[in-house]
Amino acid sequence: MGKLINRSEIKKLVSDLQMQGKTVVATNGCFDILHVGHVRYLQETKKCADYSVVLLNSDKSVKLIKGENRPINNENDRAEILCALSCVDFVVMFDETSPRNLLDEIKPDVYTKGADYTMETLPEADIMKKNNIAVKFITFVEGKSTTNTINKMKES
Repeated sequence: MGKLINRSEIKKLVSDLQMQGKTVVATNGCFDILHVGHVRYLQETKKCADYSVVLLNSDKSVKLIKGENRPINNENDRAEILCALSCVDFVVMFDETSPRNLLDEIKPDVYTKGADYTMETLPEADIMKKNNIAVKFITFVEGKSTTNTINKMKES
């Protein structure tokens, strides 16, 4: 089994790991034009549990959130890059604009989100509370974002 897991298989995989006494952390994002901020975020996420799962926005999802010109890199390329990172154990794609349904299905032990959120502003907070999922907010690397990279490229 590779790191890229089909959505229909991820729930059983997470459940099996938890039944073995392992902990699972999940995070989500577009991860378009991977940069050091992404890598540090994913490394911090991995420290939260035995296994890390990245819920990756599909191309369809990214377009809905960020517009027709995004993503820059297609979903298969983004997934392959994430799978190459040692701090990422599994990647699963989703088409919705939010990972809410997928989080409700897989029920990880921990969920990480950027520190620009709080429990009060976290869109998935109700899912976290309902399933007793711990939330850890991770500080961003200042000035590192895909949007900043794209804007720098436009200026060049």
